[in-house]
Amino acid sequence: MAQPVGLPTTVHRDGRLDVRTRRRAPAIVVYVDAWSAYGGSQFVDSPGTGRYHTYLCEDVVAYVDARYRTLPDAAHRGIQGKSSGGFGAMITPMLRPDLFGGLATHAGDALYELCYIKEFGDCTRYLRDYEGDIWKWWADFRSRIAFTKKEDSTLLMTLGVSACFSAADDGTPLLPFNSRTGQLIPELWERWLAWDPVRMVSSYAEALRGLRAIWIDGGTRDDWYLDLGAEAFRAELAKIGVTDLNFELFDATHAAIDYRYPLSLAFLAKHLSA
Repeated sequence: MAQPVGLPTTVHRDGRLDVRTRRRAPAIVVYVDAWSAYGGSQFVDSPGTGRYHTYLCEDVVAYVDARYRTLPDAAHRGIQGKSSGGFGAMITPMLRPDLFGGLATHAGDALYELCYIKEFGDCTRYLRDYEGDIWKWWADFRSRIAFTKKEDSTLLMTLGVSACFSAADDGTPLLPFNSRTGQLIPELWERWLAWDPVRMVSSYAEALRGLRAIWIDGGTRDDWYLDLGAEAFRAELAKIGVTDLNFELFDATHAAIDYRYPLSLAFLAKHLSA
């Protein structure tokens, strides 16, 4: 889920398409590097990580359209990703419907009360060994081989998402919970919830209704309940009248679902064809 893994890919329709290749729906597939010092960037603009959403939408799209024979319109451009990349794939067409006409999300971060709060409890327990100070863990983490302690993945994920969703104006990541008790800090937690795709749907209904292709899937045993996040996202889409989409849950955890990517890429290429 919000592990600092999972890259969104942008799919651009190939402007060289002719009648002989129409059935194959060729596409230009672009892999976007959006890693930050904390791992992932969630593909949002934040003082804690940088202007990654601007980079994705302005720099990457313009670069590809300027150098390849694309069909440079939102109707022919989609975005796909898994985990944090799946989150990026969900929110980007909401924020920039002028650029993206389709999305495919594989186990994308959503329904934050289920996928994140358990991690906060685990983090609080781990931080007992660091006097409740995540910066003491961060200093230790950076002084040795990474991911050699059991707490590393969970603490890095939580610090990284905090850098994206609840950073101070000076860029310092602020945890949305008390690091000694695990209690939520409402004003910071609300900043996270504002980025929950499930909660964003109603505010971006017009943009979502204008999409030409939507693919949502996830494993039924996802470690962060992102199958339920997928269900909730689809339910919110139905409330605004978006029901023409591809939705599938399959027997899997959060891992080893890479085989799903070609399926959604083919789906996007077909539906975003001229």
